[in-house]
Formats: sequence, C-alpha cells, structure tokens
Amino acid sequence: MYKDILLAVDLNDENSWNKALPVALELCQNGGANLHMLTVIPDFGMSIVSQYFPENFEEEVTGKAMTDLKAFVADKVPDGVNVRHLVGQGSVYEVILKMAAEAGADLIVVAAHRPELQDYLLGPNASRVVRHADISVLVVR
Repeated sequence: MYKDILLAVDLNDENSWNKALPVALELCQNGGANLHMLTVIPDFGMSIVSQYFPENFEEEVTGKAMTDLKAFVADKVPDGVNVRHLVGQGSVYEVILKMAAEAGADLIVVAAHRPELQDYLLGPNASRVVRHADISVLVVR
C-alpha cells in the first residue's frame, strides 16, 4: 500500500512516538514499506542569536541528534524494517513536509501531541502538517 513512510518523533517526548511508532511499524511490516525516522532540532531563529553559541554548535547538536536517533531506532525498531535516519533543523512542521518530499514519502505519521486543553483537537504541528501536506497523513491519538 505505502512504500515510504515518514515518522516524525521528538526523542525527548515519549508522547510523540509511543503510539505512533507501533502503527508505523505495523504498516511497514505488513506492506514492506521503508521507514524514514525523523527528528527535528530547532534553529537559531534570528542570525544575531547564533553569535552567542560556540563556533561548531549546530554541527555538534545535529550529530548528537543523529546519534540519539540511531540509538532510539536500534532500541525500538525490530530487525527487518528498512530504516533511514533523518535529522532536520527548523520549524517542526516545515521540516516534516520538506523531509517527506525529499524522502519520496507517500505517508506521514505523526502523533496528535499532548492531550492538553489548548491542543484539544490536534497539536499545532500535527494540524499544520495535515493542512499543508500533499500526501496522506495519519494522525495517531
């Protein structure tokens, strides 16, 4: 059914993956799809902010995020699932959409986010991904 599934996770928030990961894995295992695991790190925002960080800070943070993502996949994803590790930097929903396009994904899987009152229906990133994606999006509650 799907050939390339992008799953966006926040490695620091179990709610972003504890229900969505099993769903994505089941889709991959049943249909032989590739899993593209994505985590997003924030950017500096304004360029003036970057002057307050060490010279190679962005590269170090990106490398650490990739190391953490690979450890997460090794721990949580069973053998036999073809996984590609992706780390993006910037606005979460924009990076999800960009990486999905670059990966050739035909499905994006995201968690609905935390069940807080302000996010009663969907989290802000999930709702933006749903509104702006040109491929199918599965929101897991």
